[in-house]
Amino acid sequence: MKKSRTLIESFYYAFAGIAYAFRTQRNIRIHFFAGLLVAMLAYILEFTAFELIMIFFTISLVIIAEMINTAIEATVDLITDKYHPLAKIAKNVAAGAVLISAINAIIVGYIIFSNRYEIILQYFRLQ
Repeated sequence: MKKSRTLIESFYYAFAGIAYAFRTQRNIRIHFFAGLLVAMLAYILEFTAFELIMIFFTISLVIIAEMINTAIEATVDLITDKYHPLAKIAKNVAAGAVLISAINAIIVGYIIFSNRYEIILQYFRLQ
């Protein structure tokens, strides 16, 4: 019987997975830093609590989708190193999920930031 993990070990492995994804996946780094910039801008513009929640959920959704995509790609690569139509479908569907989450992020960002367009321009003109 397999030994069950302690809570500390579970967190260790989860953080190791996050670190691996960040270290090896360019798109996760891009999405992370874009999300960080958006979050900083939201803080500067004093977004409401609800708007901040929407921004953070949206950023998290994109990064989670990227990580699931990475896990699916790694699993498919583990199973076969040869071309297979089902492997292609699995990878394409996972990539499609990332694309949908990124499009959602753009739409949410546009809706939330669009009514602050003048404020954003004024802020950066003063700097």
